Amino acid sequence: MKAIISLNSGSSSIKFALFTLDGANNPALSAGGKVERIGIAPSLRVRSADGDILLERVWPDGASLTHAELLKDISAWAAEHLGDREVIAIGHRVVHGGTEFAAPRLVDDAVLDALEKLNPLAPLHQPHNLAAIRAIAQLRPKLLQVACFDTAFHHDKPAVAARLPLPRAFHEQGVRRYGFHGLSYEYIARRLSEIDPVLAAGRVIAAHLGNGASLCAMHAGKSIDSTMGFTALDGLMMGTRCGAIDPGVVLHLQTQLGMSPADIEDLLYRKSGLLGVSGISSDMRTLSASGGPEAEEAIELFCWRAAREAGGLIASLSGLDAFVFTAGIGENHADVRHRICGRLAWAGLRIDEATNRDSALRISTPDSPVAILVIPTDEERMIALHTLQVIRKDPS
Repeated sequence: MKAIISLNSGSSSIKFALFTLDGANNPALSAGGKVERIGIAPSLRVRSADGDILLERVWPDGASLTHAELLKDISAWAAEHLGDREVIAIGHRVVHGGTEFAAPRLVDDAVLDALEKLNPLAPLHQPHNLAAIRAIAQLRPKLLQVACFDTAFHHDKPAVAARLPLPRAFHEQGVRRYGFHGLSYEYIARRLSEIDPVLAAGRVIAAHLGNGASLCAMHAGKSIDSTMGFTALDGLMMGTRCGAIDPGVVLHLQTQLGMSPADIEDLLYRKSGLLGVSGISSDMRTLSASGGPEAEEAIELFCWRAAREAGGLIASLSGLDAFVFTAGIGENHADVRHRICGRLAWAGLRIDEATNRDSALRISTPDSPVAILVIPTDEERMIALHTLQVIRKDPS
């Protein structure tokens, strides 16, 4: 029996999933887990496909542990768990594929070198994505690895949605709006077509709300527009990222306040968003439990910005048939869903408070002109499916 592993290595976490292939080569989840708080006190929790906890581990003195060192521990546990099942490939989430990588690719040295050049466009994610690929290559040098890109889903969106209003030469050099969270949106489009094919064929906004957050406008399951642009810093306010701000603010920080480019990057990527506004935390759960006025201001701004950006995407779609919440905050935070839908009541979103509290699949009222759904995302499954597709085409 064979298996595939999906790996999503972020700045402070590593998510992974183990899939066993059946006779028809369909991936069935065997186990999945996450290492959190890397760089502080890493903790690991692994669950079975049924949700049972298989392993919990904490490294209280592990602040110095690297992603590569933690991947060794994950790899050792995975080998034990899989037993005699043969791992035939590992698929990786890679945040930025630039203009060159519009579909998943088998990784080799040339691909890695090309992806390294995109590190400045996704400094929170890309270096860790690629470090995981290199770490696995050292652990299992003959194992096939596939890069699956968050930008690929948006690659064929309308040309007008990809343009930035800069001189043409910059666009030709790749300075354009890309869009991210593509693996999540691709899964949502796929899952929605199973749940309600009529809605999936219509005009849909999917809200991937987590520590990283964005919205995507889809028509017939294809990306039409997205709140993220040239980098994953654009669009919505996020856990530690500011989202869209006046470019003049950046010029002011540099020319009037004397901040260096590195300091500005650190501010915009790591010290802004929910953390910056609240001064308390980047975690929506912590802010909700706080009750402090600064926490409330951060939550309200998060929801206001999401509704504001959604209004722009409704214009891109020329209307709206469905709104889908997904990812950590979108799937689990009823109050955030309530606030965003309340601000979009003008667009036909009528939320049912009882089903919203229960995080039911459909949380709109029966008479709501726009269907409102909560669909858990599964980026790891999309990675596994893409990985299978690539190695079937190129089994070498």
